[in-house]
Amino acid sequence: MNVTVESTGALERRMRVELPIDAIEQQVESRLKSVGRTAKIKGFRPGKIPPKVVKQRYGKQVREEVIGEVLQKSYSDAVMQQNLHPAGGPKIETQGEDGDTFSYVATFEIMPEVELKNLDKIKIEEPDVQIGDNDVDDMLTNLRMQKSTWETVDRKSKDGDRVIVDFSGELDGEAFPGGQGTEIPVVLGEGQMLPDFEKGLKGIKAGDEKTFKVKFPKDYHAEDLAGQKADFSIKTHRVEERVLPELNEEFAEMFNVTEGGLEQFIEDVRENMEREAQQKVKNDIREQVMDSLLATNPLDIPQTLVHQEAHSLQHDAMRRMGIEDHDKAPPIETFSEAAEKRVRLGLLLRQVIADNGLKADAARLREHVEEMCASYENADEMVEMYLGNPQLMQQIEPVVVEQLAVEWLLENGKVKAKKIAFKDYMNAPAS
Repeated sequence: MNVTVESTGALERRMRVELPIDAIEQQVESRLKSVGRTAKIKGFRPGKIPPKVVKQRYGKQVREEVIGEVLQKSYSDAVMQQNLHPAGGPKIETQGEDGDTFSYVATFEIMPEVELKNLDKIKIEEPDVQIGDNDVDDMLTNLRMQKSTWETVDRKSKDGDRVIVDFSGELDGEAFPGGQGTEIPVVLGEGQMLPDFEKGLKGIKAGDEKTFKVKFPKDYHAEDLAGQKADFSIKTHRVEERVLPELNEEFAEMFNVTEGGLEQFIEDVRENMEREAQQKVKNDIREQVMDSLLATNPLDIPQTLVHQEAHSLQHDAMRRMGIEDHDKAPPIETFSEAAEKRVRLGLLLRQVIADNGLKADAARLREHVEEMCASYENADEMVEMYLGNPQLMQQIEPVVVEQLAVEWLLENGKVKAKKIAFKDYMNAPAS
């Protein structure tokens, strides 16, 4: 076998393979003899069919089978001989027979050689989240809001109240779809309705009727209303005031805290806030590490892997959206950028893991599972369920190994802590 390799791109290779035709012919003849012993052709006894007849009937098929097998094996042998690592299947073009040889050309991409560098230049800003008593008080108020009730009041409405109204909207004197409602509850100040509409509901009492103008924003989802001014007439049924439950043991029991009373409940709330903040910090740090790793280690990547990853992301999106018809799937191009990032990160992280021999031991796996299950009421049972399920643990192990890689990069990079209030951190818009 004669093999030559040509680089046609950063990662693309064009490999020409020449094979002696005699070896192929011998395999074809051997295969035809085998077929002749078992073939059934009308007019001939089994095993007594003349070789010429066997060749006429089965020659083309057998030759195609042999060529296919020869291509597969010789390609595999050739890439090993040349110490190449294909990123995906090849595109093969047979060049046919030329005297004593059979040749073909295989075009494929190879995996890049990853040599990590500048890891000491990775810079991370680690949020040091401060949870104060005021933060806990605000969280308790939010929880009380979740369990609040509404009480009818005989006064004018104000922010925080709930008004129950009928409304009817008209555009140039004509009613429009979606512009009518009966006994619709609107909590003032929560942005449920357009600003002009909420403004028109402030200061009303039960029985009040009024008309006011509402301007629809230019980017309103209904194009026929975007940027238009409509007239709305409303009739007020009642005004209701929010009533918060008392912060006591009965309130704690609403959240299944039956032992330790209010003190235990407040402690649980604080611990839950700490857990949420820690998880967000972990995610933020991971994102910073990944972005910095990408920035310090530019890398050519096989487009074969990018296409595969994009298709995987597309199928995930279809599953989430409940789409079964592939013709209705989001365009594959939508996922190209995310796919490229994931492939690059995958290759770089794999090298970090390999270079440092990172492995997840039983203790680390258990720690991760315990963190996952901490928010469940039956946390101990959930932990044992995960640990006792090999399939689930097989899915968890790569996540833990990746976390070990992130930790290694943190230890070898530059980390600077930054204090930030819980409220500011948890309410920060996603970047």
